[in-house]
Amino acid sequence: MSRQDDHEGHAGLHVLKGNRTPEEHERWIDALRSVEAILFAAQDPLSVEEIAERLGPGVDIKRVLRDLKTMYASRGVNLVEVAGSWMFRTAPDLAHLMRKQAVETRKLSRPALETLAIVAYHQPVTRAEIEEIRGITTAKGTLDVLLETGWIRMRGRRKVPGRPLTYGTTDTFLSHFGLEAITDLPGLDDLKGAGFIEGVVPQGFSIPVPRDGDSLLPDEEPLTEVDLINLAPLPVEE
Repeated sequence: MSRQDDHEGHAGLHVLKGNRTPEEHERWIDALRSVEAILFAAQDPLSVEEIAERLGPGVDIKRVLRDLKTMYASRGVNLVEVAGSWMFRTAPDLAHLMRKQAVETRKLSRPALETLAIVAYHQPVTRAEIEEIRGITTAKGTLDVLLETGWIRMRGRRKVPGRPLTYGTTDTFLSHFGLEAITDLPGLDDLKGAGFIEGVVPQGFSIPVPRDGDSLLPDEEPLTEVDLINLAPLPVEE
């Protein structure tokens, strides 16, 4: 068996040579295997730039990732892009097999779920705006729970009297719910099709289009060093 055949057999990948010479094809297989190994060992999703830093110049990382994504599309694990970074994830139709091995997570209360949905669809949003949408006071503990999960974060402060904090979702939120971007959240038709909205929808009712991007809006200002110190979570005692 040639070194090239050994590479393909070891990785379990089938790559068409196309117009590549045998030498070019072997280098391409090496690049595929290298990126595959890097992503497999990574604890967190990696960006194209982070992968490129490990491989050095001369490798078309974006092309490698596209090929790997295609190769893994029908396998037990898929290569997915989450918020501009890449990671391996169990195929959606096999997720039920992992439930026994999954770490039991804290069950969110109804207020927490409602608050999370409002932050996701209306971000950047303040606590007062969350309460206005829900029509009920939101306990500070509800936001604290969501901050602890890592699904929401403090973005900045609104440029209005009182400078209230603004909240938005995180990459961890996207990863947990299998979203590549916040704009992939379900719209009205998706929610109706899934049975979350039944009956006749009131006239004028709509689901807001989630706002993408981490950049602060013109009506937001960044958190100061004092904010970061005062708002930092307390250390957990051993």
